[in-house]
Amino acid sequence: MSTRATVLYDAPGPKAVRFNRVLTVVTVVLLLLILAFVLVKLNDGGQLDKAKWEIFFYGNTWTTYILPGLFWTFASAIVSIVLSLVFGAVFGIARLSTIAPVRWFAGVVVEFFRSIPVLVLMIFTYALFGHYAVFPSTYLGFAAVVTSLTLYNGSVIAEILRSGIESLPKGQSEAASALGLSWGQMMRKILLPQAVAAMLPAIVSQMVIALKDSALGYGVNFVEVVRSGRQLGEFYGAMLPALLVVAAIMILINFGLSKLAERMEQQLRAGRARRNITAKVPHQKDQGLETKDSVNVDWHAEGHKDLRSTTD
Repeated sequence: MSTRATVLYDAPGPKAVRFNRVLTVVTVVLLLLILAFVLVKLNDGGQLDKAKWEIFFYGNTWTTYILPGLFWTFASAIVSIVLSLVFGAVFGIARLSTIAPVRWFAGVVVEFFRSIPVLVLMIFTYALFGHYAVFPSTYLGFAAVVTSLTLYNGSVIAEILRSGIESLPKGQSEAASALGLSWGQMMRKILLPQAVAAMLPAIVSQMVIALKDSALGYGVNFVEVVRSGRQLGEFYGAMLPALLVVAAIMILINFGLSKLAERMEQQLRAGRARRNITAKVPHQKDQGLETKDSVNVDWHAEGHKDLRSTTD
């Protein structure tokens, strides 16, 4: 198998390959020893007893605790993501406004909410909504979580969008002005679509963060999947198994979303293939790390024929 050196990566020689293999084996053995030690300690504490894990075969475990927790986790994440996209689009474009007061106001709002920890924001909004009875007590935690995630993630998305627009070649905006397009038309028809496409992987990654941050609602009595998992563990006296299963569920969900972000990035790099998210993007084989997008082969639609070729 051939390898290829690049600016950032030199293909390892035979000695380096042997050293890396030995280091890998030593690392795996150490990790297995640590895992065995942890399992022995858990078994001594009775955490691996069969009765503590059988609770996940009870229908009541899922319908009363885990599934409702997942529902409210996804509900808060989805609502906050939708609102964050709207908030980010409005304030991201406002930060590029030609009107100075609008630009300054948007900048202050975005920088302010980006600087506040999400948990602190949740506690503040929870107390504020509760003091003025803005929402019913049943939905007070949900409203605080959604509002806080919207303000924080919306501010981050606004910066992502602003940086995406500013990264586009200046010649496009100059050409749009030369054609007589207004600032709004130029932003809506030329710059914004390109910026959204370029920053889509970063936006999806921010959505993953919003889903994980919904667990911070535990601090304001919001019953999401982590809190419901804790309630399950307290009810059955199996705290560790309950939290481990909840952690595994969240890891699988976030792993899937992360893979979606990677897939979208590959499609964007492959050019025309980005319009079909399920299209296969071929890769060059046996390469080192590349500094450009040549890791992906140019994608062609089915039935494509290269007109430059003189043969069939």
